[in-house]
Amino acid sequence: MGLLSTAKMYMARGPEKLDEHSDVYAHSIGLLEGGTLDLETLRGQPTLFVNTASKCGFTPQFEGLQKLYDTYHDRGLQIVGTPSGDFNDQELDDAAEIGAFCQRNYGVAFTMTEKVSVRAEPHPLWADLARQPDSGPPVWNFTKYLVGADGRLIERWPTKVKPEDPQIAAAIESALG
Repeated sequence: MGLLSTAKMYMARGPEKLDEHSDVYAHSIGLLEGGTLDLETLRGQPTLFVNTASKCGFTPQFEGLQKLYDTYHDRGLQIVGTPSGDFNDQELDDAAEIGAFCQRNYGVAFTMTEKVSVRAEPHPLWADLARQPDSGPPVWNFTKYLVGADGRLIERWPTKVKPEDPQIAAAIESALG
């Protein structure tokens, strides 16, 4: 999706907000390596969902995300990255290329989903994340959504809030109990 398509996407009316939180874990999504991730399997653990892109100025945030994963995974945190080309077509096209790029450059060991739309024509998971109270759709790559063990959105952080930001660590610590 080029700059013109990105601009049109921003002008489109977004999803209607929910009055109550819905259960994000009610969804499933394809995995980058094939197969399907039933998010129900993540229930009982907090999960950080992040829309990613391999060719973005914010791509170095993969390093911080991996550090979060290394720090908190043994205590139960899951991280799910979702590659998307919605913002200026900044994602590679081939799943194998995406996976190799993330592993080779950032040592990504957390779950990566298939490449999907997160804003233009959002996958149901991403439409649901955007509709939650006090949420919204991703404005650019590397928007972060922390979902609690119960499947309810806890917090959303925009692109410029880096994974190393103390507010993210504090929210994760609180979600882990």
